[in-house]
Amino acid sequence: MIGVKICGITNPKDALCAAENGAAAVGLIFYPPSPRCVNPFQARAAIAALPDHVVRVGVFVNEDEARVQDIYESCGLDMIQLHGDEPPEYCRSFATDRLIKAFALKTDKDLGRVDDYEVAAILVDTRHAGLYGGTGKTSDWELAKRVSRPLILSGGLKEENAVEAFDIVRPGALDLNSGVEISPGRKDPEKIQRVMQKIAALPAAGGPRIFTKRTNR
Repeated sequence: MIGVKICGITNPKDALCAAENGAAAVGLIFYPPSPRCVNPFQARAAIAALPDHVVRVGVFVNEDEARVQDIYESCGLDMIQLHGDEPPEYCRSFATDRLIKAFALKTDKDLGRVDDYEVAAILVDTRHAGLYGGTGKTSDWELAKRVSRPLILSGGLKEENAVEAFDIVRPGALDLNSGVEISPGRKDPEKIQRVMQKIAALPAAGGPRIFTKRTNR
């Protein structure tokens, strides 16, 4: 099955639901303006509900490097997702194989910036009305499919469009957030179950596995 990250997890119940429905990873957002933001205490509670094989991804936006590293260690995260305007030199502060960099692709110029980053994977999402993600807006699939790096496709994915998005873009993984919610930060078990059943029928993605556990705990 193609790897799926269910992002914006805020509580143990939703974390366990994601795992039980086959998610390879969950995303925990440490960005205060987000309605899905968690603090380290909440993140550790959600993580404690997860089976060990599920990858824990911390999502940060233009955060101080030291705080990212502190949360990464104290919460026992496996990967770091940088979802803001972080430049390539900032990203070099972290282990390449633990890093996901998000981009909102709108033009060929945006696409050209992707190769400046040494990261494990590129995540394509949308920005809208000053929000860095979780907007419910679909990303530009035509630009996304031109990314030549390991790719995670995000942006408004849900039961109604996840299969179409995969067929067009052929990413290495999918990222679900607002499309499987009752309200921001509260997941809908039925939506998760239905979309994951559809994704399970898709062919396995080619290339290396994107969501991986770290070994140096």
